[in-house]
Amino acid sequence: MVDYVRDLQNRICLALEKSDGRARFESKSWQRDGGGGGESRILEGGKVFEKAGVNVSVVHGQLPAMIQKKFGSSSTEFFATGLSLVLHPVSPMVPTVHANYRYFEQPDRAWFGGGADLTPYVWSEEDFRHFHRVHKEACDRNSLELYPRYKAECDKYFWNEHRGEARGIGGIFFDYLSEDLDKTFHFVRSCGDAFVESYVPIVERSKNKTHTDRQKKFQLLRRGRYVEFNLVYDRGTLFGLQTKGNIESILMSLPPVVNFDYCADMETNEEEKTLTACFRQPRSWL
Repeated sequence: MVDYVRDLQNRICLALEKSDGRARFESKSWQRDGGGGGESRILEGGKVFEKAGVNVSVVHGQLPAMIQKKFGSSSTEFFATGLSLVLHPVSPMVPTVHANYRYFEQPDRAWFGGGADLTPYVWSEEDFRHFHRVHKEACDRNSLELYPRYKAECDKYFWNEHRGEARGIGGIFFDYLSEDLDKTFHFVRSCGDAFVESYVPIVERSKNKTHTDRQKKFQLLRRGRYVEFNLVYDRGTLFGLQTKGNIESILMSLPPVVNFDYCADMETNEEEKTLTACFRQPRSWL
């Protein structure tokens, strides 16, 4: 898994640099007090991507008591590795995307988790269907039962309970997959290998489109909802903070520019109303 996520990091970064056409990722290695470390690759100020992070971590050591209790584990020893990415484009015509593929191991257990989800700022049913279709095909190569199950899990997980709405239009999400680890590893690789195909064509279709001031404003407001989820609910963020991971890498998911307007009007036109309705009531895209 360590070899896989490092290779996937290379492939994704190369594809994103090509799509951006101007900026390049800067790499920084870090060490974790307690064991392990990782490599953060960050692209900022690009032509297409305002901020993009594609990070790999390989950490081990002792679990904090609160996480040991949460996992119901008899052991404090752990090993964890994974790739996590968040891409925040400059233009509101291009959606934000998140993906994560991870493996966790203790002496008495091991499991995989991960997935990918899309957060758009303008209505584009073509893009939404494309993102879901590619991930369905990746799931179907392993079992026809997986996409419906993990699509529903994604809609449930990326949910801002205090807002009564989803972060975006979903994708797939899975966690604590502990049966038949070799078969599950094959499934996780199928999902990771599908990421570039699921997202880069969307970027290419939309990166040169013009946008209005209101569309940009809506993007900044929706980024606020993105921040709310990541800081309040996201398991990866909480795990990283509680295990004393690299703070800069953990919080690379936060956008560089965001608006938190008081009582912001998020539905000023029909496009916003249609998109917001999808956030409040997840739907099938296929």
